[in-house]
Amino acid sequence: MFDSLRRARLQREGLSCGKVRRKHQEGELELGLRTHGVAAALLGVGFVVTLQLLAGLRPNEISAMDMLCTVVLGAIAILHWRVTLRQEAADNGAMLLMALSLLTQFAASWALLEWLSSRGWEAALTLMVLPHAFAPILLGVTLGRRAGLFAALHGGLLGAMLFQPEQPAPFLAGSAVVGFFSVLATRRVRRRAHLLAAGLHTGLSASAFALVMGLADGGIFTDFFSRVILWPMGIGVATGVAVGAVLPVLEFLFGVTTQVTWLELADLNHPLMRRLSLEAPGTYHHSLMVASIAEAAAEAIAANAAMTRVCAYFHDIGKLTKPEYFIENMDPADNPHEGLTARMSALILIAHVKDGVDLGVKHLLNRRIIDVIEQHHGTSLAWFFYQRALDQKAEALALFHEGRSTEDDIPQVSETTFRYPGPKPQFKEAAIISLADAIESSSRSLDHPTSARVEALVDDIVGQRMSDGQLDECDLTLGELARNKASFVKTLLSMMHSRVKYRNLGGGERVTTGSPHPQEGRTIAMAALPGGDRNNPNSPRSPRRQRKPKAENLQPPASAA
Repeated sequence: MFDSLRRARLQREGLSCGKVRRKHQEGELELGLRTHGVAAALLGVGFVVTLQLLAGLRPNEISAMDMLCTVVLGAIAILHWRVTLRQEAADNGAMLLMALSLLTQFAASWALLEWLSSRGWEAALTLMVLPHAFAPILLGVTLGRRAGLFAALHGGLLGAMLFQPEQPAPFLAGSAVVGFFSVLATRRVRRRAHLLAAGLHTGLSASAFALVMGLADGGIFTDFFSRVILWPMGIGVATGVAVGAVLPVLEFLFGVTTQVTWLELADLNHPLMRRLSLEAPGTYHHSLMVASIAEAAAEAIAANAAMTRVCAYFHDIGKLTKPEYFIENMDPADNPHEGLTARMSALILIAHVKDGVDLGVKHLLNRRIIDVIEQHHGTSLAWFFYQRALDQKAEALALFHEGRSTEDDIPQVSETTFRYPGPKPQFKEAAIISLADAIESSSRSLDHPTSARVEALVDDIVGQRMSDGQLDECDLTLGELARNKASFVKTLLSMMHSRVKYRNLGGGERVTTGSPHPQEGRTIAMAALPGGDRNNPNSPRSPRRQRKPKAENLQPPASAA
């Protein structure tokens, strides 16, 4: 309320335009629910209690020993989650997703068992038609393969405790086979159709295991083919379809983003990207280059390459507010910073971070994209304008000592004013984009981009960021940083390699080469010497001067491409 009154007063005095940027931040309640230990403990208790309720649905009476074992196995699952999957365990939303997926799998299995038993199916035949793969596929796609393996392991252990089959060993083995094969099938899910393929592969593994168990248990019987082959296959496909159906809802509710969604977000026809290509074409091209450099670096350390590319596309959308003030969009004959003080120029440049967050929130961009927009400059220094401000201060001091100005004319220069607001990069992908952004911008100043020069540039920028503390809050290791640097150099060299210039074959001018080593174009240059091009009718020493050249001779030499 007080902020609103203060803004209204400043607006009346002409000191404010009255506009407020949107902010990207979680409320205290949401942040507390996601990270607080009490909330995690309540989730664990709720998970164990729900397991007890599902165990109570069995037709036979549950004993005190069964209840105790269910509690113990549920507690071990929570402990395993907290110890082994530390990154996922830090977010209570991920823990809630894990619990809901397992409980949904158990509830669906219980309902299917009841329905099949009413149709006269033997207990041994129902083992492989249960949806053992639901939780492993769902968690494998949303939280990663380690979470999927967790669901495969504890889905079998807890399922055996809840349903207490007559033969526990086949139940555990079948659940493990289906669960682990389903996780293996989800390692390259990049489209929604791949979920159907993962369900099909899961069904094949279930059918194969059911066939082996059926033959070992008694051989051929009535409806052997449909019950042992078709039913497990159908349940596997149905599981893949069900995961694909609930995935968008779960992504929205729990704030997770799958590879499928990242690839959908990579569409350059997004309204903001279309605006960027029309209103700030230099920034648009810069963003594409940063995306390519950062994606290759992310792949080098097994980070999320798809997320890195998409976030790099949008990292500079804040420049849409004042595109002409940024050098990649600037008219060389009209520099708008010439009429501004160094402090005002720095404020305009620094503001593109907050403007980008404002546009991201307005267009409902993914939370990770907005995180990268906030963090891609960290708290780094706008060095050029800071140095310019120091030079202006030195000039004012010299005039003061000469008695040609007063002390009030000396500007006060604070380094804090010329630093970005941050925060520093908080995760690997944001740090990679931050480095790729600085490296791509600086690489444009290289006149002759040799391997040594590009490598020196990358080393210099990474070293400056490390000494400035910009990488202190992300989880990049020194080994990963070394692989990133090698990837940056390799990608930059492939982008900036020289091409040989070749002549227009209709004329007779000499051929030059864009390579720093002229001998690389020697073969083409020799063809341009008098008498050296026997296919050129204009050559005075060509014996076929009067003939019309063949069509294939009008194409540039292969070495010139």
